[in-house]
Amino acid sequence: MGREYPPVEHTIDAAHVAAFARSLGADPADGVPPTYAAVYALGTTFPQLLADEEAAVDMANLLHAEQEFEWARHPEVGETVAARARVTADSERRGIRMITLETTVTAAGAPLCWSRALFVVRGAQP
Repeated sequence: MGREYPPVEHTIDAAHVAAFARSLGADPADGVPPTYAAVYALGTTFPQLLADEEAAVDMANLLHAEQEFEWARHPEVGETVAARARVTADSERRGIRMITLETTVTAAGAPLCWSRALFVVRGAQP
């Protein structure tokens, strides 16, 4: 618990945002959909958790159980954001491991978004 990872920069790409918006049935002209935070917040930091040998996350038995976001504002297309994640909880009970990953996203040093994801790993080893 308490593992922190270095910030990951991500530029909000117009073509990717447009494809994402269309997949939701939204108009790309309306800007970056709120749920695009799954890309720039979780999508950029989750690989760090998986690559962390000390965290020893068993991807084959992992379930993404919960996700929540809070925004100071939504990003603009073309903007570069920085996402920094940390594990805020890592516990095991009855063979089920629960890992909470919180990510803070900034743009030009100012708060943009905060997210919390809960991962459940079946068959956790004691």
